[in-house]
This record gives sequence, C-alpha cells and structure tokens, in this order.
Amino acid sequence: MELLNIDFLIRLCAASALGFALGLERELTNKYAGLRTHILVCLGACVFTILSIYGFPTFASGDNVIIDQATGVRDTARIAAQIVTGIGFIGAGTVLRNGPMVFGLTTAATLWLAASVGMACGAGMYDVAAISTILSIAVLTLVRMFERRILPTSAKQVKRFKISVYCDSGDAKKIYDYLTSKADDVRDFVSKKLIENPDKVKVTSSLEVANKKIIDEIYEYLNDMTGQDSISLQELND
Repeated sequence: MELLNIDFLIRLCAASALGFALGLERELTNKYAGLRTHILVCLGACVFTILSIYGFPTFASGDNVIIDQATGVRDTARIAAQIVTGIGFIGAGTVLRNGPMVFGLTTAATLWLAASVGMACGAGMYDVAAISTILSIAVLTLVRMFERRILPTSAKQVKRFKISVYCDSGDAKKIYDYLTSKADDVRDFVSKKLIENPDKVKVTSSLEVANKKIIDEIYEYLNDMTGQDSISLQELND
C-alpha cells in the first residue's frame, strides 16, 4: 500500500483551492462565513466523498460496485448523500432574522454550493467543480453589479447596517436623533451603561439607507463625536 495517493492529494488540494475561491468573495464582502468556513466545508465534503467511494473496500468488486455478502449490493454514495442534508445545519447557522428582515441566505446557499464542489472534487470531476465555482463567483459579483446599476431603485437595493458606538451617556440622545434624521429606518436602538465606566454607554442600532453615501456622512458625524476607535460599522446585506 502506497503511503501517499497522488490522486487523492490532487482532489483534496483542488477542493481547498476552489473552497478558497468561493470563500474569498464572502470574506471581501464582510460576511459571517468567510474563507476558513468555505474551505473547510469544501474540503470536508471532498474527504467524505473519497471515503464513500474508496474507504470501505472489504467487499469491493470492480471499480464502482461494492458487493455486500449479506445483502448483495451496497450503495457507494450512501455517505456522500448525507452531505446534502448535513450541510443544512451549517447553513442554518449563517441565517439571521431581525423582525421581518432575513440575512445570510446567500451565504448559506454559497456554503451549500461549496459542499457540492467538494463532492465533485472527491469524485474526480474537476471540470464540474471548476465550472460551478466560476459560475457561482460570477453570480455573486456580476449579478450584484447588475442589481445596483441596471435595475430600478427597489427595496432590494436598500443597505442595512449595524452600528455600535461607545460614547458619553449624554450623547446617546444626540446619536438617536441624528440617525433617525439620516436613515430611512432605525431599529433596535439600545443604550447600555458600561460597568467599568458608568459615564460611558454603548449604543447599538440597525438601520436602513437607500444611498451608501449617507453611511459615510453618519460615520464622519460619529467620528467627530467619539473618535474612530469607538465606532463599529457592519453591513448586514447578503
């Protein structure tokens, strides 16, 4: 038995590389599941697929058929089939709900796709894996550009952000008034006193804006009031 199967090594490396390509787009757009998650999902799916095909050779007969002494024929795709449903648990962890708004569906779908790419690499179908990766990256990038530049203004173009600010307790009301004057929808505005410094508060809120330039104006206002190190700003869109 050879210590290193070059074919398996190529499949695992291909899965890691394509998982990196999928995760890079999510990482650059600041999503919860980024590079490491997509690489591990793609690589794990590849490993399970290899195990499903080659890992149980006790009753093997031929290249693709496994014979079970008790029942006759055993399905070689049994383990790989569980990946399709099992990946749902990871995908569900990236989906967030905030009132009527749902975030993370695109990231969950990308993880689901990453698992399928890993399975394709595990089965040695490099052409399917590469083409699906290229198409998925095109969908994630080019379709977003199409929505922003070609389609008319719609609710789908509204940007959603989460803001966290550390400020003096007397500034919380000023921040709320300013956010409501600039944003289309301000939700979940919370002001909590800091235990280590009762004169300071942490203000958090989610808001929607139709124009990303407004976020720049909000950031400049908060920066002038509190300083750059006191502000955390995260886009919540898929």
